[in-house]
Amino acid sequence: MSEISSKKIIIPHSITLKRFSELLGVPVNIVITELIKNGIFATINEKIDFETASIIAQDLGYESCEEAQDTGNSMTLEKLLELCKKEVESGENLKKRPPIVTILGHVDHGKTTLLDTIRKTSVAMKESGGITQHISAYQVKKKGQLITFIDTPGHEAFSAMRERGVSLADIAVLVVAADDGVRPQTKEVIEYLLTKKIPIVVAINKIDKPGINIQKVKQELAENGILLEEWGGAVLSSKISAKQNIGIDDLLDNILLIDEVEDFRANQERNALGIILEAYLDPHKGPVSNVLVKTGILKEGQDVIAGNTFGRVRRLEDFTGKRISEAKPGTPVSLIGLRSTPNSNDILQVVASKSIGQSKLNETRIFSHTDNGSNLNTEKIYSSLANAKLDKLNLIIKADVHGSLEAIQQILSEINSNQVAIEYIGTGVGNITESDVRFAAASKAVIFGFNAEITSVAKRMAENSNVEVKNYKIIYELVDDIKARLIAMLPDEFERVEFGKMKVLAIFKTGKHDMIVGGKVTSGRIENNSLLEVERKDMLIGKGKMGNLQSNKVDVNDCVRPNECGVTFMGDTKIKVDDTLISYKENLKKKAL
Repeated sequence: MSEISSKKIIIPHSITLKRFSELLGVPVNIVITELIKNGIFATINEKIDFETASIIAQDLGYESCEEAQDTGNSMTLEKLLELCKKEVESGENLKKRPPIVTILGHVDHGKTTLLDTIRKTSVAMKESGGITQHISAYQVKKKGQLITFIDTPGHEAFSAMRERGVSLADIAVLVVAADDGVRPQTKEVIEYLLTKKIPIVVAINKIDKPGINIQKVKQELAENGILLEEWGGAVLSSKISAKQNIGIDDLLDNILLIDEVEDFRANQERNALGIILEAYLDPHKGPVSNVLVKTGILKEGQDVIAGNTFGRVRRLEDFTGKRISEAKPGTPVSLIGLRSTPNSNDILQVVASKSIGQSKLNETRIFSHTDNGSNLNTEKIYSSLANAKLDKLNLIIKADVHGSLEAIQQILSEINSNQVAIEYIGTGVGNITESDVRFAAASKAVIFGFNAEITSVAKRMAENSNVEVKNYKIIYELVDDIKARLIAMLPDEFERVEFGKMKVLAIFKTGKHDMIVGGKVTSGRIENNSLLEVERKDMLIGKGKMGNLQSNKVDVNDCVRPNECGVTFMGDTKIKVDDTLISYKENLKKKAL
């Protein structure tokens, strides 16, 4: 349409036809006409997705880009912790992991000194020449067990400590100076820890100072809700001097006591989810990210995204700087391979392939703070298949949030078959739109939604295109449906059941496609209407079917050893005297993945 000048417009991820026509500055009937040309029928108040709108805009002389929106569906620290909690509650694939400990307290009560003392005296320094300077977490081995400490800088505001340190911690060490007692920031920490029901170990520090009153400190703690064990409460405590390295072993023992009671576990049978503790640009290594793995296993070679950056795990180093091939839950690790430095508290996630992460990040539509998650990526997203000859079930999966999508894919990834496999044409977060239907129609895929509604326009398109759309509110019902489809794709398998054998002693009739023979049952029994194999000198020479079975010239259902019988053999094989007939059947085996 030459009267419309070419210009750029920004289109939301979904938009009504009326609003779209206003955005273009053209009558709505022109938009409807262009949609019909593309096989899409929609009314003025119905919504179309960005891809459909961009096609129409291009037809009308416009360049378009998608408006980035924050729907709140991106993976946040809160959602990560909730997911980990649900995994533990499920009880599946759980293994013991190190407890994660943070040290909190009022400014100048010795928190930083305590961290440094534990690190210098308890960490094995021999493995690779010392501790990485930039690491913000480290591990201690006590009595053969690992303890992970998170370093929250001493002068951060409490809100920052809470977000990174306390939210991630399984156990909190509350440092209280013996010469200063409970101070305002101490009270704030205590209130938060009690609200969140986080196990506490109190470290009464600076006991080497003269004139201290430890009983007064215990009294102040009790007044603020922390009743120590020696006062009849349940909170463990240790008297320490971080500066003089006194009482550190007792403190670590108390941490292990809590760990023994709480029995911290995590899923180690899935791809990793972790949190970025800090990141920096190394002049030799490039962007380096310090990550605490919360669930799953992070491995070298995996493609990952974190916030607004992505990359491949080229190298993993533990807190000592030693290279490792994988990091399990509760492990702090330095990751090299991201394209740029992510932000602290960004969630690190393993993705199916780097191309997925890159393309979707470029569109600001995957696991980021600008994720609207409503549209499927335009390129096909294929699962990695070891055998290209496998029969494949083409799927498009749309879910309400990224956590749901990841859970579905994780469960489906456990399906193991050398005959059939899932091929992901695409995955996404948000409603099922006409773009999804187009991809499904082109690839003969089934669309599965989890708490994902289908738009009215997409629904009509699916009906007209014979695209199957299934929606579920329970993950395992969705998974069971997919499993059932895979099972149905499996080839039929038969199980042979052999009844017995007979030796041919006489030939009574020879027809073109049948014979009547007589013989003696040499093993088992001969069943009427069974399948027959013909053996000659221990070699299989043909197959057929039982037409009739007689014994003493009377029709019978079977004839057992050592009786004689007459058999009507249906088949093209020409039987001779001394041949052996084997009576058997084939049962259809139940299909299973």
